Amino acid sequence: MSRTKSGIDPEIIRELANLLTETDLTEIEVQQADLRIRVARQINVTATVPVSAPAVAVAAPAAAAAAAAAPAAADPANHPGVLKSPMVGTAYLGAAPGAKAFVEIGSKVNQGDRVLIVEAMKTFNDIIAPRSGTVTALFIEDKQPVEYGQPLMIIE
Repeated sequence: MSRTKSGIDPEIIRELANLLTETDLTEIEVQQADLRIRVARQINVTATVPVSAPAVAVAAPAAAAAAAAAPAAADPANHPGVLKSPMVGTAYLGAAPGAKAFVEIGSKVNQGDRVLIVEAMKTFNDIIAPRSGTVTALFIEDKQPVEYGQPLMIIE
């Protein structure tokens, strides 16, 4: 075991970092006697929205086409600016209980800004804005359980 001046074996840190990658975890902490090591990585979460080909209507009445488009427009999951939850967990709108929310309706955000936190398995994961724009809708409340793929907000 080759230790540095601080008494920490760099090989242990490499092994923990590899374990994070292999298991797709964001953070791991180990303690042995009075030595405690925490290794964490930042994950940039970006939501991808599939783009479908434009619909082609063949001799369909205008009323039928409008009725077919209305449910799709009402479903936030189909909105091009939707930010969906990348994991199952509990969503927090602020950094701490009682703290100001990261964003609210009307907030301007830049790509890469933290917009909320999702806690999963006692790990707090920053959810970042996949694009710059204005938050036009919030679909969750603070401390609300969320599911994978659930619409969280719309950034236009």
